[in-house]
Amino acid sequence: MAANNKASLSTTDQEQHMFTLTSTAAQQIQQAAANSGAQEMALRIAAKIDPDGSKQYGMGFDDPTEEDMKLDLNGVAVVIAGESQVLLADTVLDYVELNPGEFNFIFINARDFQGTADQEPVSGCGSGGCGNGGCANKGSTH
Repeated sequence: MAANNKASLSTTDQEQHMFTLTSTAAQQIQQAAANSGAQEMALRIAAKIDPDGSKQYGMGFDDPTEEDMKLDLNGVAVVIAGESQVLLADTVLDYVELNPGEFNFIFINARDFQGTADQEPVSGCGSGGCGNGGCANKGSTH
């Protein structure tokens, strides 16, 4: 997804360390944008804490607002609203094969693993999930 007038992108050193995505995830996001006609939109990434304390991640194509943090990551325009920025610090979005033939986006947050050696990354969207305009996950793999 190329930068466009709707998503004027600026990246500071602080933003570069906040949220990143792998080149594999970027390729899948670009393919989903092309398949759904969302090439001119940014990918909105969000996170929140549920009442039970679990972190929920979501993503989907959206138009940026003035208040959003705007990033250009591996050619993907990414926007993050203020309330999600702290929760997404040190988070990497990747696209991996969890089981043979089963590909998913996963959110890997280094802060989620502090003090827990056996915890697994949180899965985000299923294959092609970004193509439908959005998705969310409560920490289970789907």
